[in-house]
Amino acid sequence: MLRRLAKPFLIAILGISALSFSNVGGNYFEISKNLDLFANLFKELNTFYVDDLDVEGLVQTGIDAMLNSLDPYTVYYPEEDLEGYNMQMTGKYGGIGAIIKRSGDHVIISEPYEGFPAYKAGLIAGDKILEINGISFKDKNSDDVSNELRGTPGSKVNMLIEKPGTGEKVKIELTREEIKIESVPYYGIVDEVGYVMLTSFTNHCSDDLKNALQKLKEESPKGIILDLRDNPGGLLNEAVDVSNLFLDKGKEIVSTKGKTSISDKPFKTRKGAFDKEIPLVVLTSHGSASASEIVSGVMQDYDRAVIIGEKTFGKGLVQSTKEVGYNAKLKLTTAKYYLPSGRCIQAIDYSGKYKDGAEKIPDSLRTEFKTVNGRKVYDAGGVDPDFEVETEKLSGLTVSLYLKQYFFDFATDFVLRTPSIESPDKFKISDAIYDDFVKYLDGKDYDYTTNSESLLNELKEKAEEENLLDKIEEEIKVLETKIKHDKEKDLYKYKDQIKDYLESEIVTRYYNQKGRIQASLDNDPFVQKSIEILKNPAQYGKILQGQN
Repeated sequence: MLRRLAKPFLIAILGISALSFSNVGGNYFEISKNLDLFANLFKELNTFYVDDLDVEGLVQTGIDAMLNSLDPYTVYYPEEDLEGYNMQMTGKYGGIGAIIKRSGDHVIISEPYEGFPAYKAGLIAGDKILEINGISFKDKNSDDVSNELRGTPGSKVNMLIEKPGTGEKVKIELTREEIKIESVPYYGIVDEVGYVMLTSFTNHCSDDLKNALQKLKEESPKGIILDLRDNPGGLLNEAVDVSNLFLDKGKEIVSTKGKTSISDKPFKTRKGAFDKEIPLVVLTSHGSASASEIVSGVMQDYDRAVIIGEKTFGKGLVQSTKEVGYNAKLKLTTAKYYLPSGRCIQAIDYSGKYKDGAEKIPDSLRTEFKTVNGRKVYDAGGVDPDFEVETEKLSGLTVSLYLKQYFFDFATDFVLRTPSIESPDKFKISDAIYDDFVKYLDGKDYDYTTNSESLLNELKEKAEEENLLDKIEEEIKVLETKIKHDKEKDLYKYKDQIKDYLESEIVTRYYNQKGRIQASLDNDPFVQKSIEILKNPAQYGKILQGQN
């Protein structure tokens, strides 16, 4: 596609002498001058450079460098990358419906999506992909395999799979389908409270959420937990419609302000609320961004919900998509959005006014705003939760075991010798299972650095920089001996943390994504804090009045 783009692009650039632009802030001369310079430079390169030019590569480099100097949300999508763009917007793609990952010299199935071709064909976690359509995929990465497995719904794909445990090689023919990644992967009742997870703001996610809420209301819950943790956002109109489920018609959800008048407009709710009275908690994390921050910020500004969790990411920028010819698109930042209180929660300034370019806006420059009930909220740094929940920091041991895929591999072995387990909310890693895991790790290659070891390494580096290492070398050796980690002891020291990961991996094999989410809720400090508040109407009301 770049070959098709490059020639028209160069003709346009090289033919520029005087340009007329609209809505460019009056910088006509600067634009014309710099495009002329670019055209002249490219012409000289093309004429006199010693080797033949890779025109497509040079043009792509120029586009990428230009956009990279702006913000990470302004992105060029050539025709061949549009499938990824469309998937972001719709949550749909053509394929077999499975998560894959690299393990050793092959890519394996990590998790088949329930109800889709891979699942229906009997593919399971741990299946090794040897061939696709007769071509070996040994030593290929996940992207290579993913590109081969995706395709037009209705088309066929043949795979040679090696089953875990037995090593049996099986040929499978699958028919690709349109894969729709659920925006609401789970909802249910937890200790008399309704819980619903929303993972993305794709087309019609507000309808999916409404359907889940309708089912939950049949159980007469004492309140609703809307989980937006690690939800990266998506469509602005869906953020408005999700907010509309809890707020009445005519409420302003967000207003946008940009360079042009077309970017300046308010977005208001268009319908009556689905339920504007039920007590509501919204869960947030550092990974909650964009549309997730609109919903959580709006619920906070109108004092409609208690926000529990972590400060959100801080993305207050709006993107629009423009056609740029030859089936390519440009997604670019066209405005900032402002919540009903008047605040913009954008945390990083990309304007270039700082010496080092993009820079986090310091807390000292954050401005105070007020919610409807007069509670203090702030701009320029994401949405601050009403209750911050601290999560346990992962040990270096747990991270090492995860990265080495030992949780995954042990679960694969466990499934081969265990036909079934209890329901997700009842299954627990027993001491016997944990001891089996410890034995499984015997002789395995993994290592990690404890916090104490990290601090001691920093001390050694500083001492060496300041020529003091010789003076304290003996003391450091004594400390190294005393704090040197013991793998077996640490496996029991961090037992509870490691058991959570094992439990999640094993439950997923039997009950898929829904089971994994369900199993996690009992030990989830965010959810447990939410239940505590929702089951105490007096406390809930005081928080929304700023009395907590």
